[in-house]
Amino acid sequence: MCKANQFLEGEEAVSPVIGVILMVAITVILAAVIAAFVFGMGPPEQAPQASIRGSAENIGVNTVLKLEHQGGDNFYLTSANTRVIVDGVAVEASDLPEAFEYSAGNTVYLFNESTGGLTLGVKTNVTAATISKVANQGATVNVKIIDVASQQMIADLSVRF
Repeated sequence: MCKANQFLEGEEAVSPVIGVILMVAITVILAAVIAAFVFGMGPPEQAPQASIRGSAENIGVNTVLKLEHQGGDNFYLTSANTRVIVDGVAVEASDLPEAFEYSAGNTVYLFNESTGGLTLGVKTNVTAATISKVANQGATVNVKIIDVASQQMIADLSVRF
């Protein structure tokens, strides 16, 4: 007997077993990938849909920006939920009540505090003694309100003073 045939005697074929194991492994991996896409992909986050109107309003000798919520979804004007940007500068909502929900019919005012920074507040916080004007007459101010969770725009306003 030839030495080459000596190794082949008594050996059973392993190819079919390995082939079946590979096919099962591929099937399991494909099922896991498909399940991850199907179950992991829900509807995308959506920003609140609201109609916001901006206008200039005189308080004493100072002109402030009045933002009126005219309808649509309610949302919170806090830095964790919403970002307000005026001409590229982020605005703090420091003069708003705690957990202020901006809903239809509500009005907030954007003004310069006497300390120098832009802020949002309600009418009771806006007094001629504590504010300075937002912009000069004839200037245009661009206001963007962005939902933090979805990074989508809620409002993009250009207000002429």
